[in-house]
Amino acid sequence: MCCRLEFGMKASGMRMVTRSWSREPGAGPRGIGEEAAPLGRGEAAAGTQWHFFAEGRKSHRPMRRQRKAQSLSVAYEASDDEKGEGTELLKVPSWEPQDWQQQLANIRTMRSGKDAPVDQLGAEHCYDPSAPPKNKVKYIKQTSAILQQRYGGDIPASVAELVALPGVGPKMAHLAMAVAWGTVSGIAVDTHVHRIANRLKWTKKVTKSPEETRRALEEWLPRNLWSEINGLLVGFGQQTCLPVRPRCQACLNQAMCPAAHRL
Repeated sequence: MCCRLEFGMKASGMRMVTRSWSREPGAGPRGIGEEAAPLGRGEAAAGTQWHFFAEGRKSHRPMRRQRKAQSLSVAYEASDDEKGEGTELLKVPSWEPQDWQQQLANIRTMRSGKDAPVDQLGAEHCYDPSAPPKNKVKYIKQTSAILQQRYGGDIPASVAELVALPGVGPKMAHLAMAVAWGTVSGIAVDTHVHRIANRLKWTKKVTKSPEETRRALEEWLPRNLWSEINGLLVGFGQQTCLPVRPRCQACLNQAMCPAAHRL
């Protein structure tokens, strides 16, 4: 019901007009010229009170303060599938060996000739006549059959599948990933890398197996060096840092090698 209320204010001689636009449920729209029904005294008072309450509530409503947007920068280490151009890798090792960068530079200098036995290896040199033939022949036959049946004559593209093949360990799996698939999945650690890493104290504590050495190296060595370190240290171990009677006098790292004084 649309109503109009007029009342006089005797003290000031002013007249206040208040309109209420509520209608009864079910009432249709009022036609042009239709007079509103008069209000009772109680209805007029209620309408006036509601008008002042609504106006006061509207004018005294507190304004919300807008929060200033904050930018948050997050650094993370991307997985192999997420790596790409423009990806920023997070590498903050909690420990790293002393003088390792200078030691690595010296080893590169000593290996610059690329004339160690490891540098001459290739597919044509895979057959080793001095190796015990029993297990190697058995592994080669079993692996060849598995590759033909499950992979169409190709090789698996993951470390987990490679180490599941007969006679394939972590070292060969990581080498195969790097050579065959161009993926750096880990550091290939053999007896040479294992020995030299412990002699140079490149592990936080003494390691007892190549696999333990691999995990210790990967904790601090920058990932961009993982593919280089195997061939570098293997050749260094074949020519200079020999298992027995190493040639410390010819080594550029003699002054900073923790093991030089006791070998």
